[in-house]
Amino acid sequence: MTLVHSDNSNTSLQQNQLGMICAWVLLAVLSFQAGQAFGVGLLMVPCSYALLQLSVSRSWRRVFYPLLLVGLLFYSPQLGFFWTIFGPGACILWLLLAVWIPVFGLLLHLSSRWFAHAWLLVLAPVLWTGLEYFRSEVYALRFTWLTLGSSFWATPGLARGIGVYGMGFGCMSVAALLVVGIKQRKFSPVALGTAVVVGLYLVYRAGHGGEQGESRLVTSLQVTGLQMEFPSESAVLSGLDRVIKVHPETQLVVLSEYSFSGSVPPAVRQWCRQHKRFLVAGGTKPTAGSKYYNMAYVIGPTGKVEFEQAKSRPIQFFKDGMPAEQRRVWHSPWGAIGILICFDLSYAQVTDDFVKENARLLLVPTMDVRGWGAQEHELNRRTAPLRAAEYGIPIFRLGSSGISQIVDRNGVVTASAPFPGQGKIIHGNILMSATPHLPLDRFLAPLCAGATLLFILWVMGDGVVRYRKRGR
Repeated sequence: MTLVHSDNSNTSLQQNQLGMICAWVLLAVLSFQAGQAFGVGLLMVPCSYALLQLSVSRSWRRVFYPLLLVGLLFYSPQLGFFWTIFGPGACILWLLLAVWIPVFGLLLHLSSRWFAHAWLLVLAPVLWTGLEYFRSEVYALRFTWLTLGSSFWATPGLARGIGVYGMGFGCMSVAALLVVGIKQRKFSPVALGTAVVVGLYLVYRAGHGGEQGESRLVTSLQVTGLQMEFPSESAVLSGLDRVIKVHPETQLVVLSEYSFSGSVPPAVRQWCRQHKRFLVAGGTKPTAGSKYYNMAYVIGPTGKVEFEQAKSRPIQFFKDGMPAEQRRVWHSPWGAIGILICFDLSYAQVTDDFVKENARLLLVPTMDVRGWGAQEHELNRRTAPLRAAEYGIPIFRLGSSGISQIVDRNGVVTASAPFPGQGKIIHGNILMSATPHLPLDRFLAPLCAGATLLFILWVMGDGVVRYRKRGR
């Protein structure tokens, strides 16, 4: 009878543990999906809390497999358009992205060998930010979308001075504070005070993020963009004529990435000379062999090429040119302007270089193919408001088929053109920033990545030592 009672108790315990695992998986996934879809970044706190709870199991299997499931449920619904682009190969890409979640959990799981539970307060945000920065900016398959911080796209003012990676660091820190406090049934005065200060700061940012530094905006620029995807030369010329007719005050016209298969054609340059307008348009520039650069050309009112910039981060798995050898700002009549091409805007390491060169405006000609679907366009549009708020710099983003945006230095979208929107025009008077700056996380995130690498090396070294001891 005792044995039967013991077996029943063990079965009941296992069922309870399985139920808790399912509950944490459900909380993590629902919080993540709702936060990303509606831009409610604070939902990343319960999401992070659930991830931490799934990471503290005594069995590595109960850490790895539930968190792998979480990763797949995080990313595959958001990136369903991968199937349209890559077919069955999308499954591999979803898996490669999802695996970063269980890697984080396993590192925390292994940390219990050396550190007390309270060390989650330090380890969790550092390891999370280190891994997130590495998978977004460093390793070969760089992918910056769908980070914890990117969920603040509807309230970009919160990221001012902190940065997207910094917002993720903050969410994970708050979650770790809750986990440790509930576990120990107390909150230290220092930790609680810190949480209150951070909370008040975020509330202040949400309410006053757009009020800072407006008196230092000094230069305005009338910009018009025309959404056209793989247009013919005649279509471009008729479109440019329509732009001037609708917005005669236009000083600069922007066309999308890959508007031309080579440099800007003579007829289009002649149009710039005739109408005394500047034009930024995407094209290509051949290099050694059959290779080429994906270029953005600036044509001046004289009809000559005044500036050119190659794409820094060609899209993986696509024929998208060679990466740029250098990044320079265009010293325009209105001040320094950084020209990024399409997904260049997603990478902090790229945008940072233009901000360091005191760019006062970012222009982003983009090729978002209509066939990729509405969800891809929706995800891509979320980047510009956060980038603008991070740096305190306005952004003009022109998509081939939408969604085009004019974003002020506070991350507020002041004008947009829809998807699908062939031939749609977007126009605005942009106030250029006098004081762009790098957010805090540009220093914090690489430090976290370095600390995470050291921790992984420590784990590997300890594993070798333990293996040798067992061998003896």
